[in-house]
Amino acid sequence: MEQRPVRGRAAEDGTLGAPVTTDPPRQRDAADDARRRIPRTDALLRDPRLAEAVERLGAHRVKAAVRQAQERARAGGIPPEHVARTALDLLPAAASGLRPVLNATGVLLHTNLGRAPLSAAARRAVQEAAGPTDVELDLATGVRARRGRSALAALRAGVPAAGAAHVVNNGAAALALAATALAAGKEIVVSRGEMVEIGDGFRLPDLLVSTGARLREVGTTNRTAPADYAAVIGPDTGFVLKVHPSNFRITGFTRSAEVADLTGLGVPVVVDIGSGLLAPHPALPEELDADTQLRAGAALVTASGDKLLGGPQCGLLLGREDLVRTLARHPLARALRVDKLTLAALEATLTGPPTPTALALAADPARLRARAGRLAAGLAADGIDVLAVESAATVGGGGAPGVTLPSAALSLPEPYAAALRTGRIPVVGRLETGRCLLDLRAVPPEDDDRLAEAVRSARPVAEGRGK
Repeated sequence: MEQRPVRGRAAEDGTLGAPVTTDPPRQRDAADDARRRIPRTDALLRDPRLAEAVERLGAHRVKAAVRQAQERARAGGIPPEHVARTALDLLPAAASGLRPVLNATGVLLHTNLGRAPLSAAARRAVQEAAGPTDVELDLATGVRARRGRSALAALRAGVPAAGAAHVVNNGAAALALAATALAAGKEIVVSRGEMVEIGDGFRLPDLLVSTGARLREVGTTNRTAPADYAAVIGPDTGFVLKVHPSNFRITGFTRSAEVADLTGLGVPVVVDIGSGLLAPHPALPEELDADTQLRAGAALVTASGDKLLGGPQCGLLLGREDLVRTLARHPLARALRVDKLTLAALEATLTGPPTPTALALAADPARLRARAGRLAAGLAADGIDVLAVESAATVGGGGAPGVTLPSAALSLPEPYAAALRTGRIPVVGRLETGRCLLDLRAVPPEDDDRLAEAVRSARPVAEGRGK
C-alpha cells in the first residue's frame, strides 16, 4: 500500500514530523465558513443605512468603520450577520465633533454650551445660505453690492436710534475695531471701576492696549464722577469708553457717570453694553440696551450677537453714520468680517419669531413647575428617585449679574450628573446640595420627552455608580 507523506512541522533532521493541528477539523470548518460569510465591503456599502451614512459622513469614514467591523467578525468577536449593524454603531452621529446637548443648567446663555441657541428660523436661514448666495451681488443689476445689506437693514430697524450698523465676528472684535480705528496712538479714557476681566482670564485693558491705544484711567474702583473725565480730556483723547460691568456688581458707596453726563466733552462716547440687548426688557430693568444708550448721546455702541439678542456669535457696532463708516472702511474690518452663514442667522434672528433665549426669559414659573411635576411623576412611576423642586435660573453670558429667574427643576441623585453628560442624549445639569438638578427654564417644552428618555437611559449607570 502506498505511503503518503504526512504534512506537518519539519523535524530537526529535516524529515517531516507530526502534523500541526490547533483545532479539530469540524471547528476549523465552522470558522472558515463564518469568515466566508462576512459581507464584502462593496455589498455592505449598498446597505441603505450605510449608504445614507456615506452621504452624511463621507465614504472614507464609513469604509473605515466597515473594515473595523469586518475585522471583528474575522476574529470571532461578532457573527457575520452583525457586521453592518456594528459598522453603524462605530460611526458618529454627525460629521462634526460637536455634540448637541440639552442645557438643564439653569444658565440661559451658558458660554461653555455656545451661549444663545439659534431659533428654528435662523437654523433654516443658515441651511439656505450654505450654497451660493447673493451675499455681495445685486441680482437685478449684476454688479457688486454691499455685503450683508439686508442683515444690516434689519439691525438698524431693531435699533431706530442708530444712524448706521456694522457687524464683525464677536463682541471683543467690535471693541477692538473701534479702538484701532478711533484711538490708535491716542488715549481712551475709562473709569477704573470698568476695567473688567471676563471669562477665561480675558482682560479688557489688555485688548485695548493691543490696538495701539493708551488707557487713561479716571476715578476710583467704586466712584467715578463726570468731572473726573472732564479733567483729562485733551487733544490726545480718542474717545471716552463706558463699559457695562455685565458679569459682576459693585454695591454700597458707589457712583458712576451716565452717558448723558459725558456727551458734552467734545469727544465721542463709546459704550460697550456687552450683552446684546437692543431695546429695554421688562425682566431686566438694569441691563443696558443699545437704543437707550444711543438716545442718551452715545456716539457708538458695541455688543455681542450671541447673548440676549439670541443670535449667532458676532459683534455689533451701532451709532453715528460717519463713525460706523470709518470703522467699516478700516483695513482691520476685512480681517474681522463675518461670513454669509452668520449674516443669514443674524437677519433671521432679527426678523423672525421669538428666539429660544427670549422664550426662556419670558417663561411662566407656574408652567415650569407644572412641567417639572409631570416629568417627575412619570419618572417616579418607573422607580427613579426624582423630585420636582423650585429652582433659580440666571441669564449668564455676562448678562444681568445678580438677577435670578424663578424656575423649576428635577432633582436626582448626584451620580446622575455624570451619567447624563455622557449619555446618548447628553444632558448638562448642575450639582446643588448633593443632588443633580435639571433646571427647565432653558429646556424648550418640546424637549421634555427627550429629557425624560435621557434620565431613563442614564439610570443603570447612575445607580451603578451610587452603590
